[in-house]
Amino acid sequence: MQIYWTKINKVIQEAPEIRTYLLDCPEGFTWEEGAYTHLALEGFNTGDKPNRSLIRHMSISTLPHENSIGITTRIRKQCSEFKSILRDLEVGDEMAFFKTRSNVPLKREGKNIYMLSSGVGLATFRPLVLDYFERADDIKHIHSLNIDSKRDYLFTNIFESAPEKRFTSQFIDNRNDYYEEVKNLAADKDGLFYVVGSDEFLVQNIEVLRDQGIGLEQIMLDKPERKLAEFLSVQLLV
Repeated sequence: MQIYWTKINKVIQEAPEIRTYLLDCPEGFTWEEGAYTHLALEGFNTGDKPNRSLIRHMSISTLPHENSIGITTRIRKQCSEFKSILRDLEVGDEMAFFKTRSNVPLKREGKNIYMLSSGVGLATFRPLVLDYFERADDIKHIHSLNIDSKRDYLFTNIFESAPEKRFTSQFIDNRNDYYEEVKNLAADKDGLFYVVGSDEFLVQNIEVLRDQGIGLEQIMLDKPERKLAEFLSVQLLV
């Protein structure tokens, strides 16, 4: 396993509790849209075993041509040890990453794509949308639906409806309206539904989509294969 050590080159305060950390990109390192990585803080590997409290699974919110690895995350006042340390890091500080993969690359199958996200989960979809804007081949249309009760809507300069690009975007601040809109979107029985958020959010969306007749093969989750079965199993849909 290769571990990359890199430095923070910029910190962007996206909203009161949301930051994007832009990291220097190591020479020769690249990734796909929809990628995630294991982000690790200094000291995570100093003992006999890795200190898992200093490691987090994080989506990469940028594309390679942006020349920085973007990590967008919410940091609340009361937070984990990892987030507490991360909050105090500044430009020039180091962190590590490893095991970078993509679970949700764009499927170019000539269908409509619906991106369902909660809060900062929208960061996973940012590179997918940018990739689509650059090359819209074999995709009919993309629609983004994001729920954030705090109304800390992210990347509004990108997630803005653009009919000429066959792209629409919605931000909703309450659960009832959000799930009603999911039902409306599920009227497209041939669409592909990408879902990103907490485990609870994933389960609830799967239940709604399945109730509307959407097949499991049409639902894409930002989860490794070994965990997909936990969310796409019949037991979760009862």
